[in-house]
Amino acid sequence: MRKLSKSLALGALFFLVALVLASCSSRSNFATETDQWQTYSKEKTIKIGFDATFVPMGFEEKNGKYTGFDVDLANAVFKKYGIKVEWQAIDWDMKETELKNGTIDLIWNGYSVTDERKKELAFTEPYMVNQQVVVTKKSPGISSIAMMAGKSLGAQAGSSGYDAFESQPDLLKNKVKDKKAVQYSTFTQALIDLQAGRIDGLLIDRVYANYYLEQEGKLDQYHIMPAGYEAESFAVGARKSDKTLVKKINQAFKELYQAGQFQKISKKWFGEDVATKQVKNK
Repeated sequence: MRKLSKSLALGALFFLVALVLASCSSRSNFATETDQWQTYSKEKTIKIGFDATFVPMGFEEKNGKYTGFDVDLANAVFKKYGIKVEWQAIDWDMKETELKNGTIDLIWNGYSVTDERKKELAFTEPYMVNQQVVVTKKSPGISSIAMMAGKSLGAQAGSSGYDAFESQPDLLKNKVKDKKAVQYSTFTQALIDLQAGRIDGLLIDRVYANYYLEQEGKLDQYHIMPAGYEAESFAVGARKSDKTLVKKINQAFKELYQAGQFQKISKKWFGEDVATKQVKNK
């Protein structure tokens, strides 16, 4: 009888645990389908997903601290609302999945607005403009996009640059070796291979290329060439249900600019004011 009672008790315990887990899962799913501004305001925290290697937008320093233009800007935005940002380093190729699953609440890290992404997510107003470039070492003498014909190209998996590479093949894809780009998890890994000569060129965000090569003291050793794609707008990605959150971020952008804080952060990382007209307009 004792064994039977113990078995029944254990069975009841496992059943209750299962119910709790199912309930949590249900609430999590519900949360990703409703406006969560009140939750963020009440809990005083919000989780932002980012690529911790994407200099100078958001990256991890040697001491383990997260820093960068987007980190400073996001922290300033949510300070206005008394909300603390929890930064979550993620696999950039999985960013939309992480957002939909509720693992993170926002994607904020040099995140380019594209038509495909608009179908799945909501975006804030753009706050900065970026351009895709191809970086090559000067030593092999590849100084134009035309000279990439038959050469190997690298790109970050899941990046807007790689999406453009695939969707607009006549500009670059049809020129390079095997009509393919070697995919990397991070630009840092790709730049290491470029330096070692394992690839001939790298499709990359201009802001990353300029900052990284300047910090490494190697800017004069590389060519940085426009890839030919249209300029991109950086914005913050949110779930479509988080309408209030998007409005609050847009409002904070404008208030930070009017107060001069946006410009201060911008000049710290780029030496100039990179704000878009949407941010500047009152």
